[in-house]
Amino acid sequence: MTRTREVIIKSTHRGLRYEDGRLTEVLEAGRYEVPAAERRRRKAPVVEIVLVDMRERELLLKGQEILTSDKVAVRVSIITQYRVVDPTAALEKVEAYTDRLYSDVQLAARRSLASMTLEGILTNRNRLSEDILGDVQEAASGYGIAILRADVKDLVFPGNLQEIMNRVLATERLSEAQLVEARTKAEREAIEARSRAENERISVQSRRESELVTAEGRAQTQRMQAEAEAEALRLHAEAASAYADHPVLLRVRELETLARLATNAEARLYIGFDKHTELRNLE
Repeated sequence: MTRTREVIIKSTHRGLRYEDGRLTEVLEAGRYEVPAAERRRRKAPVVEIVLVDMRERELLLKGQEILTSDKVAVRVSIITQYRVVDPTAALEKVEAYTDRLYSDVQLAARRSLASMTLEGILTNRNRLSEDILGDVQEAASGYGIAILRADVKDLVFPGNLQEIMNRVLATERLSEAQLVEARTKAEREAIEARSRAENERISVQSRRESELVTAEGRAQTQRMQAEAEAEALRLHAEAASAYADHPVLLRVRELETLARLATNAEARLYIGFDKHTELRNLE
C-alpha cells in the first residue's frame, strides 16, 4: 500500500505540483493527498508541491542614488505594490521573481530620472511614478506579476538643493492659492453679474407688463366712454325723432322741467313773449 501525506493549500495561495521535477498541475485551495517519499524496489514518482502566495505585497527600494540628465545626484525611495497573477510563470520564467522585480523597478527609476532635469522633477514629480509604473508593468507581466502601483515615497536632494526645492514648493503652493482665489473671485463676479442682469431683465419685463396692463386699461376705459357717448347720442337721436313726430311730448317735457325748477327757491325763470302777442294783450 502506498503511503500518502496531506497537503493543505490556503485560499491565499496556489500550489504547483511537480512529479520527478516536471510541472504537472496548478492546484487551487483545498486538501490534497500526495505520495510520501520512500524507497521501494519499484520507484514511485517523487511528488513535490510548491506554494505560491497570491496576495498583494509591497516591494521597497530605499535610498537609490541616481543622476538626473543635468548631473544632479538625487536619492529616491520607491514603493511598489504587486501581486502574482500567473504562478506558473512566476516560478518557471525567472529564478526569483521578487529579485527580478526589484531589479526592474531600479532600472526603470534610473531610466526615468536620467531623462529628467532637476527642474522637471521639481515641477512634475508625478511623471517619475508614471514612468516607473508604465515601464515595470510591461516587464513584470512577462513573468506573471501584475504591478498595481509604483510610487515615489521619498525624494532627497543634496544640501542646498533641498532648500531650493522647498522654496519652489512654497512658491507653487502660493501660486495655487492665488489661482484659487482669483478663480473664486471671477466666479463670484460672474454670478453677481448674471444676478444683476437677471434682475434687470425681470424689472424691464415687469415695467413692460405694467405698461401693457395700463395701456389696455386706458384703451378699455376709452372704449367704454366711446360706447357710452354713442349710446347717449343714439338715445338723444331717438328722443329728437320722437319729439319731432309728437310735439306734445316736447311740451310735456318742458312742463316737467318747469315743475322741477319750481321746487327750487333760488331758481329764476325768464319767459319771453312775442311782441305781437304783447300788443294784443295790452289792447
